[in-house]
Amino acid sequence: MTGDALTEAQATVLAEAFRALADPARVRLLSMIATAPDGEACACDLIPAVGRAQATVSHHLAVLVGAGLLDREKRGRWAWYRVVPDRLAGLRRSLEPGAAMVGVAR
Repeated sequence: MTGDALTEAQATVLAEAFRALADPARVRLLSMIATAPDGEACACDLIPAVGRAQATVSHHLAVLVGAGLLDREKRGRWAWYRVVPDRLAGLRRSLEPGAAMVGVAR
């Protein structure tokens, strides 16, 4: 973030994403989905893996989707999630020394 100064819109988008990652359960869910063998994971598999109630896991996943970090696809009764690679890459770049804020906006 030491490149050009952020606009208000860029700062808002960036803060929203980092706010979504400020919870250990959400970081863990994101990690589980990012490392899933097929690059996606069913909510039905995440619930027991995280050891939290279905409603809690659904809330955390909704926050990650709302921040643009995950895509959601409904298949029958369950939702499947996959990481949005460009969004994560933009966050990663925003933390690099001398980084410009290119690719931060959703």
